[in-house]
Amino acid sequence: MSTTKPWLSLRPRRFPLSFRVDRRVPAVLVALLLVALLSLVFNVSQGEYPLPPLEVVKTILGFSANPDYAFVVNTLRLPRALVALLVGMGLAVAGAILQGITRNPLAAPEIVGINSGASLVAVALIVLFPQVTTGWLPIAAFSGGLGAAIAIYLLAWNGGSSPIRLILVGIGLTALTSALSNLMITFGEINTVSQALVWLTGSVYGRSWEHLWPLLPWLAIFLPLTMVLARDLDTLNLGDNLAQGLGSRVEWTRTLLLLCTVALAGASVATAGTIGFVGLMAPHLARQLVGPSHAGLLPAAALTGACIVELADIVGRLAFAPIELPCGVITAVIGAPYFLWLLYRDRNQ
Repeated sequence: MSTTKPWLSLRPRRFPLSFRVDRRVPAVLVALLLVALLSLVFNVSQGEYPLPPLEVVKTILGFSANPDYAFVVNTLRLPRALVALLVGMGLAVAGAILQGITRNPLAAPEIVGINSGASLVAVALIVLFPQVTTGWLPIAAFSGGLGAAIAIYLLAWNGGSSPIRLILVGIGLTALTSALSNLMITFGEINTVSQALVWLTGSVYGRSWEHLWPLLPWLAIFLPLTMVLARDLDTLNLGDNLAQGLGSRVEWTRTLLLLCTVALAGASVATAGTIGFVGLMAPHLARQLVGPSHAGLLPAAALTGACIVELADIVGRLAFAPIELPCGVITAVIGAPYFLWLLYRDRNQ
């Protein structure tokens, strides 16, 4: 009988943290990272002016002597590809956290109302205040997502925040905020409405460094914070009573994790619009690869989400060229049947 342990214990010397992950995690993370980087290079190489992938790599690293390559890669295409990767990471981790704190495999930011709350405030900013710069969109979307999360939490509170009530209240809030967004679009000015409609579909078209920089601080702060809270998320999955018995401050931890979800989803939605089903699909796919422990699941979900959005952008650009489909359309075409399959699979649970 084999005595090989299926787990790895990681204990950084400089930080009072420890992680217990499946032995598959390092290999899976390296493979996903390679897929994400290759997708990024291929995405940058495609367009009306195709470039050899090797030249793309040289240009990104600063070794290309052709100034035309530098302009096409670094100015026109690389920011868009990076935005796709980072937005996918943010949405995927937000979905993984929500599925963890609600103990519901069908939970995702776009289903429980966080994305729709962020979208409502962002659409209001686009339609009602078109003169406002794009740098305010992440703050507006975060405010909308935070407001939606607070409303969900308060409405679901009944001596505690039941995971089932969080889901049900979130679905109702999604319907309300979506109706208000549609109302503003119906009565808005035609130019700003068209911009809001493209944004609501979910797209990284035209994204530049101006859109990338406001997104980076949100991910740089809250992605590491979710890793710090990974063990607490595992504890919450055992149930509130058992988590309290193990010494976990359940409501405090759930609130902090919900804040991370709002920050990641709100900043991602503000940058690329409502790219649906990434927060639902990526955690499920990652869970099949690395198991349920969140110390391995969260980074695997982040890279899986990055790959999904990057590949969706590639398909949207090339499938019907020269017409571009928003990547949100591609993820919806794949994600909606996947959601129905999950409902069918879990119908007896």
